[in-house]
Amino acid sequence: MARVSADDWIDAAYRLFNATGLSAVRVEAVARDLGATKGSFYWHFADRAELVAAVMARWERTETDFVIDLVERQGTPEERLAVLYDVIVDRMGERGGERTLYITAREEAVDAVVGRVTERRVAYVASLLESVGFDADEARRRAAAVVAAVIGFQQLAAGGWRAGPRVDTHGLTSTLLRMTLSPDER
Repeated sequence: MARVSADDWIDAAYRLFNATGLSAVRVEAVARDLGATKGSFYWHFADRAELVAAVMARWERTETDFVIDLVERQGTPEERLAVLYDVIVDRMGERGGERTLYITAREEAVDAVVGRVTERRVAYVASLLESVGFDADEARRRAAAVVAAVIGFQQLAAGGWRAGPRVDTHGLTSTLLRMTLSPDER
């Protein structure tokens, strides 16, 4: 049997996180998925908390750093907002772990990470909104509403609600743009 690396453990744990949520990231479950022993785990990690920290670091890189980097390559602030909303909506299915992360953050002892990531997301959206002409306070309010709407949508889906064909990807992106860019409230 090939040696299982720390990256293999993180990859498998991240897959479990995305499939079921952070509570599914248990040493025994990840070991079973890898066909590895708990001894292999302890060769690479001191404890579950260290593995969870690595999963959260990957979540931040994949779902925040990567997205912001991608969006920043776009043209105008309006175009960046449209691309941001498209990427967020398109990736909702890939962020299964995030659906419950906000609910379980405190009990999983990752609330500091979740809070920091959320602040980065709100601040980024607010900076784009300021670039299109909103004052800082209004941009911040709208940015918080967008982030809350996306998280809420994910939690509705996690709770079993299915949006159906009337809430398609394009429609949700358009709604987010109208919600944040309505000119009558600038």
